[in-house]
Amino acid sequence: MATSALLILVVLVGSCAQFTDAVGTDVRKNGPSAEKSDDAERYMPFLCSLIPAPLSSPPSVHTLRPDDISAVHVLGVPLSHRREASRVISRVAVLLSMFNPEVSHPHVDETSPQPRSLLEEAEELSLSLSHQQETDWKLVLLLVPADSMCACSPDVAADVNAVVREVEAALELLQKRLRHTLVHVAVWSTDHQQDECECMRDEGINRRLHRATLLKTLQDSLSHLLGNPKWHSKQADFTALLQSAPVILEQISENTWSDPNQLAIQLWTNLLQPPAGQTEFMDDSVVSILCPSQERPFLRTQINSPSEKEENAASVDPDMGTEMPCTDRSPSPTIPTSVHELRPGDIKVVAAVGDSLTAANGVGAKKDNILLVINEYRGLSWSIGGDENLNNVTTLPNILREFNANLTGFSKGICKEDSPQAFLNQAVAGAKSGDMVGQVRILVDRMKADPRIDFHNDWKVITMFIGGNDICDFCTDSIFFSARNVVLRIQQALDILHNEVPRAIVNLIELLNIVPLRDLHTDKSLGCPTWFVNIVCPCILKPKEGSVELQTVNEFNRAYQSAMRELIDSGRYDSRINFTVVLQPFLREVYLPRLEDGRPDRSYFSPDCFHLSQKAHTLMARALWNNMLEPVGNKTFTQDFQAGIDLKCPSETNPFIRTAANSNYTFPGPPPTPDPVTNWGSDFSCVNTAPSNSVPTSAHRIRPADIKVVAALGDSLTAGFGAKAKNLLQLRTEDRGVSWSIGGDQNLETVTTLPNILKKFNPNIKGWSEGRGTTKAGFNVAVSGAKISGIPGQVRRLIDNMKKDPTVDFENDWKLVTLFIGGNDLCQYCNDRATLSPQNYSQHMMTSLDMLYNEVPRAIVNILEILEIKGLRRIKRDNLECNVLQPLVCPCFLQAREDSLELAEMKRINRELQVETENVAYGGRYDGREDFAVVVQPFFQNTVVPLNADSKPDDTYFSVDCFHFSEQGHAEMAAALWNNMLEPVGQKQTYNNFRNTRNNIKCPTEENPYIFTKVNSFPVPTTPTTTPPTPHSTARPLTSDCADTVPVWLAAVLAVVGLLIGCVVTWLLFCWRSKRSKKRMTSDVVEMHVTDF
Repeated sequence: MATSALLILVVLVGSCAQFTDAVGTDVRKNGPSAEKSDDAERYMPFLCSLIPAPLSSPPSVHTLRPDDISAVHVLGVPLSHRREASRVISRVAVLLSMFNPEVSHPHVDETSPQPRSLLEEAEELSLSLSHQQETDWKLVLLLVPADSMCACSPDVAADVNAVVREVEAALELLQKRLRHTLVHVAVWSTDHQQDECECMRDEGINRRLHRATLLKTLQDSLSHLLGNPKWHSKQADFTALLQSAPVILEQISENTWSDPNQLAIQLWTNLLQPPAGQTEFMDDSVVSILCPSQERPFLRTQINSPSEKEENAASVDPDMGTEMPCTDRSPSPTIPTSVHELRPGDIKVVAAVGDSLTAANGVGAKKDNILLVINEYRGLSWSIGGDENLNNVTTLPNILREFNANLTGFSKGICKEDSPQAFLNQAVAGAKSGDMVGQVRILVDRMKADPRIDFHNDWKVITMFIGGNDICDFCTDSIFFSARNVVLRIQQALDILHNEVPRAIVNLIELLNIVPLRDLHTDKSLGCPTWFVNIVCPCILKPKEGSVELQTVNEFNRAYQSAMRELIDSGRYDSRINFTVVLQPFLREVYLPRLEDGRPDRSYFSPDCFHLSQKAHTLMARALWNNMLEPVGNKTFTQDFQAGIDLKCPSETNPFIRTAANSNYTFPGPPPTPDPVTNWGSDFSCVNTAPSNSVPTSAHRIRPADIKVVAALGDSLTAGFGAKAKNLLQLRTEDRGVSWSIGGDQNLETVTTLPNILKKFNPNIKGWSEGRGTTKAGFNVAVSGAKISGIPGQVRRLIDNMKKDPTVDFENDWKLVTLFIGGNDLCQYCNDRATLSPQNYSQHMMTSLDMLYNEVPRAIVNILEILEIKGLRRIKRDNLECNVLQPLVCPCFLQAREDSLELAEMKRINRELQVETENVAYGGRYDGREDFAVVVQPFFQNTVVPLNADSKPDDTYFSVDCFHFSEQGHAEMAAALWNNMLEPVGQKQTYNNFRNTRNNIKCPTEENPYIFTKVNSFPVPTTPTTTPPTPHSTARPLTSDCADTVPVWLAAVLAVVGLLIGCVVTWLLFCWRSKRSKKRMTSDVVEMHVTDF
């Protein structure tokens, strides 16, 4: 009641300066007052303090405050995303309502099918406003959709110019016809190109780089347009300016887009004058609303918030050349036959494969011309470029040409990999490890076919540098981009070179430590286009400092490096005397070069602050050369580019390019083969295993050791159908003892199940099933083939069984019930759409939970969302059981053709069943009892098909029918369920990460010792309840959300508060009756929008 009363007061009195002055303090600066209620503290972050404003209307648009705006209008809403854009713009209007509750909100027609130009929309707006008072200030948000242009089209520059001209025409019309108007222009884009953009379907192009370049080009062109003084006058009542970053609508899932609140806050932040030191909206991880300050109270214009031109504190060295200090540059007296006796002068051919860092994207781009990043300056590439000579361009080929002027294979100029100028530089921008095999095959074919190369007799140096784009994408599929799978793909490419290329030394460059590059994007004064790099490399920049995600980035980075070392240390490429692969680790630890003031030195990077400049390529070429002359096992693996790098020279005692053999390096060999897996147990390392000091009375204060009883409801996946089956005859056996959520065979060291984990906390836990069949099923009442309609019957049987069991104290024992159902409903949906509809699914789920809520005291109910079944279409085996049974078990999903309407419908229903599960569980229906909680465990929400070492679906997780889970799959499900239980609601992992490891069991901590529920995930300080539960029952009927009795003092207080609220509301209503009708309607609008936001 207190929450509702506060919200009503905020809405009704929000327009009164007295109320805002009293409670609207900036909580980010001052912190909440000790005198405010807990409810008030929760709402304060959405309120800003009103700053005393002049009584008269502002004379200039450059002194315009948020409370001066009377109306918000929007132009350019993209036709394909009208609904999402409408939600974003309405939230911006909500924020303005904090300052002027009378502000009129924009109307976006979400159903209009006809596209209109910006000029037509501007014409319509100017006509609609022609009869309004010219003294009213208006805010116009002009969105410039970017998705109508094709990022990879050769005409993209012309397309951008056409869009800019259209924006200019619309602004000229608005400036001519409107008065008292502030226009903010923002580029709007989604995170994927339109289907009609044919060239974006080409797998050989870097889609994200093209798209990011298009956005940056459009942003810069509009910035140039709006930098014209004609839009800005110090006494004008009209101005227009460009918001500093595009609004990018990201697709999170098939039907889910970015949080509109975050996008609205981005627009809002850039509407206001920026605080000192802030140039653009950056952090989208936390809802933090900027408020006008006493020093900067106005809406942003070019006059009151001029953009700061960045000055480079460090001058860029125009000389990118290197002096060659080596005096002895002679080749071997005779052409060597051993790779371990190879001098630099013996090298005849250079070649390279890799990604954009070898293709040299943006190396020669001038400062702030990001459009040039799309250019591939292959002649300047550190490992393969051959432009000019060493005196002015430092590259590995130019160094080698000082030893052999007849060197060939290097690339020259600006070109693509298929150009003759590229020669043996076969790197492709955007390439990943999986592209190495293709690049290597093309490279070998070129070397064999080129008449300038004696393929069998010329000595070759081939440099491979790959992995950057893999780690940029690792968070999208941690299995596919695991270190093991990435290095396996690199191994396949190296194997081809090893088998087919004679007389070659291959430099494998260890992946650089990419995390320090984040520093370029945390210092806003550098002006780096962070949003651009977020598109190109999202997995590196998006994690917050100190987060688990950032720790994972570091772990993956190190794992890539370690796996590369293990591959080369295996010695597999030293079986021939004329071939070897040497790992060059100079990028393992990179110290970001910094200016004298401590800021990162941007001169080492191209305009996108991601690719490297010629200055950095110069240092990389020197570092690679020095690594080649350093003995294996004692190579430099840290680089401080700021300190400079001097070239080393071959010595009289060691004149050769160093290999493992001529360095006297002993390979440690491959890591020992792990022992064969004999069971699917897990290791347990938790130390906080004690129960609560006394039996808890709240479901939100339950430690794992407090659980006394486990139970499970569901279908064949809970019954353990075929979990240990080795053939078709064993498939129908129900191995309930290894069932993931309820099995209790043996112990955790040999069988991973939820009860076996809980036994580590409470060895006396009851209810788990054992062995096969139903003889010792315990409280596992799951039925193979069951649908959601059968769950109420299972619930009834479970309640009766628990009441009858003499070992269970039904009233006092804490129970953990796991419900997993829906697979059979989904698999049979196309055969009976009416009966198996998501609505009926929701109703049966509610009926089942109602029974548990009304009849079972002291219980936590785990509900699992139905798994995303589409991945099962990839599980195949070449046997009768899999090929015949799998489609029969789930015909609606597995028999539908790829890309068919039927399959699209099944995917939609799959997601709807997941949504219905969350709606039922978290709709508030089961929040009325302190000793009962329903928690959704969502690790199957986005199902990831586990892959094996060959990057193919790992069928060992599935039974012989390729549909039900094997014991290995049950073990992974049990660990995932347990880990979900120890994660807060809202932060639970929504995908399965099947890793086949024994150490993936999470532990409760001293800070978070409880099983997480919705309540303890978002704690609200309350007075502890000390009243013991009623002995006979703790259940309360669903028809009542209130206690049976109310203390007298509370009734009196509520009565007085209600009377006061009534008086205030009545007084306000009488005051407002004398005002015009528009003002009388505004408070309702504000209330609805504030609540929505």
